[in-house]
Amino acid sequence: MSDEFDDLKKAMDAAMPAHDAARKAANLALAQKNFETLQETANEPRLTSDRPKRGFIRGVREMLNVMSTRGALTASTALVALGLVVVVPDWQQGPVLFDAGYQVEESQPLPEKRERAEVGDGLQSIGRSNDAELLAEDAPMIATEPMVQGAPALSSAEFDAYSRIAPAPAEGMIWQPESTTETFPDADQNPLKVTAEEPVSTFSIDVDTASYSVVRSSLTNGQLPPAGAVRIEEMINYFPYAYPAPDGETPFRPTITVADTPWNPDTQLLHIAIQGEEPATEDRPPLNLVFLIDSSGSMDAPNKLPLLRQSFALMLPELTEQDQVAIVTYAGSAGQVLEATPATDRAAIMAALDNLSAGGSTAGEAGLQQAYSVAESMAEEGEVTRVILATDGDFNVGLSDPQALEDFISDKRDSGAYLSVMGFGRGNLDAATMQALAQNGNGQAAYIDTLSEAQKVLVDQFTGALFPIANDVKIQVEFNPAQIAEYRLIGYETRALNREDFNNDKVDAGDIGAGHSVTALYEITPVGSPAVLNDPLRYGEASATESSEELGFFKLRYKAPGEDVSQLIETPIALGGEVSTDMRFAMAIAGFGQLLTDSPYLGDWGYAQAIELANAAKGDDAFGYRAEAVRLMRLAESLEQ
Repeated sequence: MSDEFDDLKKAMDAAMPAHDAARKAANLALAQKNFETLQETANEPRLTSDRPKRGFIRGVREMLNVMSTRGALTASTALVALGLVVVVPDWQQGPVLFDAGYQVEESQPLPEKRERAEVGDGLQSIGRSNDAELLAEDAPMIATEPMVQGAPALSSAEFDAYSRIAPAPAEGMIWQPESTTETFPDADQNPLKVTAEEPVSTFSIDVDTASYSVVRSSLTNGQLPPAGAVRIEEMINYFPYAYPAPDGETPFRPTITVADTPWNPDTQLLHIAIQGEEPATEDRPPLNLVFLIDSSGSMDAPNKLPLLRQSFALMLPELTEQDQVAIVTYAGSAGQVLEATPATDRAAIMAALDNLSAGGSTAGEAGLQQAYSVAESMAEEGEVTRVILATDGDFNVGLSDPQALEDFISDKRDSGAYLSVMGFGRGNLDAATMQALAQNGNGQAAYIDTLSEAQKVLVDQFTGALFPIANDVKIQVEFNPAQIAEYRLIGYETRALNREDFNNDKVDAGDIGAGHSVTALYEITPVGSPAVLNDPLRYGEASATESSEELGFFKLRYKAPGEDVSQLIETPIALGGEVSTDMRFAMAIAGFGQLLTDSPYLGDWGYAQAIELANAAKGDDAFGYRAEAVRLMRLAESLEQ
């Protein structure tokens, strides 16, 4: 074997061109210059989870250091030339392949400012190996022609390996993001309605907050969010508001205000604020929690299963001795890893969470079936039972169709167990399925992208997230055609109901937790305003109500927990009302959401105006949520430019 190796080495020595010392020196100088330029930020943290513990080049160098003779080094280099194929990008045409013997030419020196590269879940700086001397021959070179056309896109791991040995892209070039399987609810923006033709608007309330967190995740990772990810009502309802509290006669208090529209001086905004009551903590009923945890292979990322563990750990101190916790996991199959355990036994609960590992496919159906079975075994009269599904939304075994999942959850809803859904991670986030599950499971959907978000959802808003005060809450507004020519509901596209659904107690709707508030905004166009966009009908005639001063009439239906018959709250809508700081901030967020979705109703109103309005309406921002929203607006403005 030694003779064969020596023969191979001699053959490769003979085949190799003569060493050009001057060229090597020039390349070494350029590589060292580039290394020194980038060294200041070379150790920037990586946002994705698949960074190799040892880079390829470092591993090769360690191998070469073991070999002491120049002949061995030459032979090893020859073996690399024969056997190594590295994926590199052709910045104009997509990825290509080259090997050590491929025809190359010198590239331009790296720009002084380091480019940003878009990879997987976030942004990673284009890195360089510390092995500057070893890279001297290769660092300033790129392939001029592709060997293999149509090569697949670089994965995060391939990018990481390449970024250690290949030059940075030319000015203005960025890495394309890896393909994802993310899905979001498919719903067109609410259209403008003519009051004389369609005076009644009906929808289910929504206290989900997932959309705002997904928007934040996209923007902080350097991307404008997909239009489908932007659900304006969820962005508005993400923030706490100090609306007037109920007087004790009903669990809600509606406050309705009319003010000028920030983006159109010829229209007005109808602001509907609903504040739920918050019972004293000591009066809350016992809570039975079933953690249904996705432990499939897709959850193997720092912002998925590890963040999930940390998030649930934050919530445990909020539970009391009267509460119970069980844990069900699902991957290729489902299984119960913790039987019903007193919430005060935190050591046992945390041990079960810490023992979880990710692997296998995603058997969502089996997990849901077992979780509901466990929940039913824990339920007692007068207690609240809730399944909390924690997943990245990737259902690929069993029920994977949103409609099939919706039907399954609807059947289980009658058992009295609530279902909340918490999303983790990006890349295969199935927000459409998550929303369908939460809406039909009498629960809410949230997206946890940071531990701070887990603190907000599971600690700061603990009672609202887990303890319901009303089910099937519906809103219906009838506009007076003598006063209002046109209107449009901002958001709530996936919550629309038929007019006849309002009085039908068999039709499911949204649920409100203790202390939750709900905000809805209509843009309304007064009769005679120059902002009216539709011509009057030749043969139509608007019929005025007896009380022509009323702009409309507001109705709200809800069921008390455990009840089957709804109760009604109603009140006329009139001009005026105090325009509070909370209302102005909600307007700013509504404008922000419309900017992200390219709404045709904003005219020349843009990010600068949204930022100004939000800054002026931050009010008492104890936890910095509103200040964060302003930062996201500024970031979105820069990214759009």
